[in-house]
Amino acid sequence: MAIPVTSILLIVAVTILSTTTRFVEPSSDNNNVFSPCTDATIQRSDGFTFGIVFASRTAFFFNSSVQLSPCDRRLSLSNSQLAVFRPKVDEISLLTVNSSTFPPDNVGGYMVAFAGRKYAARSIPAFVANSTYIVTSFTLAMEFQKGRLQNLFWKRDGCSSCSGKSNFVCLNNQDCAIRTNSCKNRGGTVDCSIGIQLAFSGTDKHESVFNSWYEVKNLRQYSLFGLYQNLKDSLTSQYNSFF
Repeated sequence: MAIPVTSILLIVAVTILSTTTRFVEPSSDNNNVFSPCTDATIQRSDGFTFGIVFASRTAFFFNSSVQLSPCDRRLSLSNSQLAVFRPKVDEISLLTVNSSTFPPDNVGGYMVAFAGRKYAARSIPAFVANSTYIVTSFTLAMEFQKGRLQNLFWKRDGCSSCSGKSNFVCLNNQDCAIRTNSCKNRGGTVDCSIGIQLAFSGTDKHESVFNSWYEVKNLRQYSLFGLYQNLKDSLTSQYNSFF
């Protein structure tokens, strides 16, 4: 059993952030693949569809030993939630999952990013939340070769973005976490929606080199945590104003 259709109920948003000035002709999205479980070969200016599944860590492993793609029917993901995104290729994007009605620990507290079927790629399971802590800020890098997705990597900064901030806890010397009881959906005052900074590396189907991950690495010398937190808060507040 792969991802159940009824699990696709997370609200997501994508914001494109420009870090360099590029003088290019207007272009369109020529990628007609909209399912995260279908293979695609992409170029710059395309959209790229991928998914993130929230579940328990063990749910992503077949026979408790081999990690499979969430598209693989051998996995049982009945107690899971799915977010589907379509960012623009080789742009730095901020993806948000509004968790005001979705506590990630209710479905197991881990997430895996994935795309493709025959050429299936998936990240390792990343911790998101348990009954005590929640991590709300992530960076995901997608690696392509000739336009085909090869790998997805969660990039961590060793808690440098929250160093010295008393309202954060550093988990395992790699993730900045907030106490779960501080979240609005647990009676607290903090918006614990999940923000994922996304970037691309490698080459497209024309072997043009993607630059957005290089740009993210350069920008990491500055304090981006506040920038992305403010933008995420803005997106979440706009969503809440409609519902």
